[in-house]
Amino acid sequence: MANLIKGKAFVVGSDIDTDQIIPARYMTTMEPAALAQNAMRDLAPEYGQFLDAQHKCHYQIIVARNNFGCGSSREHAPIALAAAGIKAVIANSFARIYYRNSINGGRSIYPLETADDITAQVQTGDELAIDLDQLTVRTANGKTFALKDFGPVKEIIDCGGLTAYNKKHS
Repeated sequence: MANLIKGKAFVVGSDIDTDQIIPARYMTTMEPAALAQNAMRDLAPEYGQFLDAQHKCHYQIIVARNNFGCGSSREHAPIALAAAGIKAVIANSFARIYYRNSINGGRSIYPLETADDITAQVQTGDELAIDLDQLTVRTANGKTFALKDFGPVKEIIDCGGLTAYNKKHS
């Protein structure tokens, strides 16, 4: 994977749970494209539309506050987001199970943590640039925020998940 991720942000608040990420009524398949068409369908209206009328997402980065991915243990959640085109989720904190599912499945979606409240500085549609080498995120107006070190997570995701990573390093 690339060490630089650029794209439009979709900004949400705290406690975005897996029922909002992929509602249970759409979990009749593990087919990524089908899950993507229903990603964030039940998100609170104040956040705006994640998908357009053709069920396409025009965002590459989700910016959230605390506890992103809380709720039910669903590996479907990162699958749906990655298939919709999301490359990274930047949050102040993640629910542990969502974080692990993002990494273990190797879906090429990076869960990135920051101590800064980026949601106060970024609006939906703003362009962001994430530098995975420097561990920074830069806004279109030049503000830069630090990301927390995430150890071997990038390599695990880039290998295709934890199983592939373990095979490579055994």
